[in-house]
Amino acid sequence: MVPVMVADRPVVIFSRSTCCMSHTIKTLIGGFGANPTVYELDEIQNGQQVERELQKMGCKPSVPVVFIGQQLVGGPKQVMTLQVKNQLAPLLIRAGAIWI
Repeated sequence: MVPVMVADRPVVIFSRSTCCMSHTIKTLIGGFGANPTVYELDEIQNGQQVERELQKMGCKPSVPVVFIGQQLVGGPKQVMTLQVKNQLAPLLIRAGAIWI
């Protein structure tokens, strides 16, 4: 299910509407000018099933989880590490999520 949800989308964020870290990651990525596809797992019909699938993929905690260019980047720790190393913007550019 997750591979279908991330297919043909430059940036996908699996989130929960009540999660402050999810909000932070969405704001960070949006700040680059990217328009990510966001799935709020507490608001979509199959949210629990998707969350279980993300956990099976090794995502702990299960939200937020970021895919860039259909590749699993990970959670907030991985995204923030990319940002600190100045690697997040180039990744977004390669995925076609932003243009500079």
